[in-house]
Amino acid sequence: MDLPGRTALVTGASSGIGRATAIAMARRGVRVKATGRDVSALEALAKDCGAAIHPADLGVAEEVDRIARWAGPVDLLVNNAGFGWAGPFANLGPARMHELLQVNLAAPIRLAALLVPGMIERGVGHVVNVASIAGHVGVRSEAVYSATKAGLIAFTESLRYELAGSGVGATVVSPGAVRTAFFDREGRHYDRAFPRPVAPERVARSIIRAVEGNRAQVFVPRWMAFPAWFRGAWPSLYRRLAGRYG
Repeated sequence: MDLPGRTALVTGASSGIGRATAIAMARRGVRVKATGRDVSALEALAKDCGAAIHPADLGVAEEVDRIARWAGPVDLLVNNAGFGWAGPFANLGPARMHELLQVNLAAPIRLAALLVPGMIERGVGHVVNVASIAGHVGVRSEAVYSATKAGLIAFTESLRYELAGSGVGATVVSPGAVRTAFFDREGRHYDRAFPRPVAPERVARSIIRAVEGNRAQVFVPRWMAFPAWFRGAWPSLYRRLAGRYG
């Protein structure tokens, strides 16, 4: 897909990957429509790149439909909105669990259901779902978060098969640690020396290349594909190592 002149809806655009993606796309001549929870951050984004903005809480199912109506026909859907939660599974209350499932998985699927039919009718479009390496391998103390991202990965894979030949593509982007406020919001600090967090702008560039090349799957950084492959090739060995080293 050639980006100039296209229209994109980017969710979770208040900060991090979403904000970086909105700015990067606007610089490539894309008409960006951005949504997120932080009104002041969205207003700053609009000043920085000229994006049309509309605040929304995708944790509320009705808000998802409202955003789709506001966005109207789009050529690109970047499902980036999401959040994490770290801690023992037994400590995760039902309200927070429901919110994780709604924001990270149900909302992206619903937005695709509302916007992809128009893409098919026009014969052009692309859906980008931002997942996580956690969805490929599972992460201790992040059971529900990992499950939502695994669901998003499977959804994207299945959708891509269904869309083949329609002119509409689908890509799943799986970052490792990203230098954003994600971990602080999750309830913990990222204190590992390795792997080092990457800049959100790096993920944004990967998203753009994926759309332009209609790539099915992207890992950021690229070597993150190795643990996903290792987990698939030797699951028992991977589990032993993950159980020991985390």
